[in-house]
Amino acid sequence: METALELELAQMKEVDIHTVDRESLVDIREVQVDDSLPREQRFEEFLRQIKNPYCYRCGKLVVKVSFSDTDATLEDRLEHYLATL
Repeated sequence: METALELELAQMKEVDIHTVDRESLVDIREVQVDDSLPREQRFEEFLRQIKNPYCYRCGKLVVKVSFSDTDATLEDRLEHYLATL
């Protein structure tokens, strides 16, 4: 059985970059995560700020994140990213 977070992330993953309202997306350049926080809290803070880790803006560019040919999940990638902050 999927958790509420897993269901919510699955819905976020399905956002269509061609029809999404650009203004509703968070600009990743505005996301600030305190690197002194423990890894789990950094992860939670990043998710809270970015709102949708699969679809966001970088300036005027809409970014859609997906992974192919790998067993890595978004959570794996975010943990790796946040561990390097």
